[in-house]
Amino acid sequence: MKITAVDILVAGAGWRNFNFLKVSTDEGLTGWADFSEGNVGGAIAPLIRHIGKHLIGKDPRNVQAAIEELRRRSWGVSIGAAARAIGPMENALVDIKAKALGVSVHEMLGGALRDPIRMYWSHCGSYHVTNHELLGVDPIRSLDDIKALGQRVKASGYHALKCNLMMFDREKTYLYGPGWVGGNGDADRNPMRAAIHAAVDQMQAFRDGAGPGIGLHLDTNFNFRMEGFLRMGRALEPLDLEWLEVDNFDATALAQLRAGTTTPIASCETLTGMRQLRPFLDHQSVDVVIIDAMYNGILESLRMAALSDAFEINVASHNYSGPIGTLITAAFCGVVPNFRVMEIDNVQVPWAYDFLTEKPVIENGCMTLLPGPGWGADVNEDAVKEHPPIAEKSGLV
Repeated sequence: MKITAVDILVAGAGWRNFNFLKVSTDEGLTGWADFSEGNVGGAIAPLIRHIGKHLIGKDPRNVQAAIEELRRRSWGVSIGAAARAIGPMENALVDIKAKALGVSVHEMLGGALRDPIRMYWSHCGSYHVTNHELLGVDPIRSLDDIKALGQRVKASGYHALKCNLMMFDREKTYLYGPGWVGGNGDADRNPMRAAIHAAVDQMQAFRDGAGPGIGLHLDTNFNFRMEGFLRMGRALEPLDLEWLEVDNFDATALAQLRAGTTTPIASCETLTGMRQLRPFLDHQSVDVVIIDAMYNGILESLRMAALSDAFEINVASHNYSGPIGTLITAAFCGVVPNFRVMEIDNVQVPWAYDFLTEKPVIENGCMTLLPGPGWGADVNEDAVKEHPPIAEKSGLV
């Protein structure tokens, strides 16, 4: 069996694109993966096309050899964009390998330790602020709306919810996000008192609505420097959060945060591979390691999880790509021993799972693993054609 083509398909998903990687073979088997362009604006797709040329003619079943060669070719830039181009290629080859064996990926990796898989409702309320008209959901205009959404999470059976910081001090509700290009808030990432007070009020509203049995996560991304994260963590201590999510590339600074607050700290979703992860374990920087199986590839993600397990740390998934990415994430979460919880966007465009030939079953806040070979589903290419991409974000122009 030989690889004959590495192609990219991009579909519109409302305010963003779903990016699919397709690896074809001369024996008719096809491997699928998702990848995320994030806010880079189409940089990953050209890298995949360029690096993917080295897969042509190789046997896709020799996954380790093919991916190790790609990593060696990018050794000088082994983290960041190059790694995020290689990770999806690993996932596509794993899909082909499992299909060639006639088994699911989770079966090929030793069998599931759990099925169904518990999940948390991610971006809870965020899209009600930024895209409520597109999604057909009620907007968030007040703390009462947040409380009502917390009640809905509880009724839906989810293990926990995760939200971004919503602010009500302007005419329209907005998300606090100075760590992002064009984001609202203090551009120098100082710890604004208004933002910290708003976070406490917001999480209290979610607690009032969801009750004591639902875990609360607040995702603060790159929105502060360590002083701001520390003040936020301390202010939230009475609310008994499952975790405060923080993005930071300094393991020692993050360790100071963890030591300075009783609020549990989760991080590492933006890291690439075991080498970048290890300092965060050596310095005891986090309570929960978050791993993205689309960024890293499922095999490297399992190595990262195993390294975390050696430090008695559980891992959660980062799952912000597309529908095939959700199946990849589920396979990862199904087999990893030190599992915490799986991320899922409960609110998406109505056609999100139309891109799959088999739709996942999500009931009572849990996902059931698909039994079919590979990821259990392929990409529905006809559905992709029905939803043109946002061109400037696609890497196609």
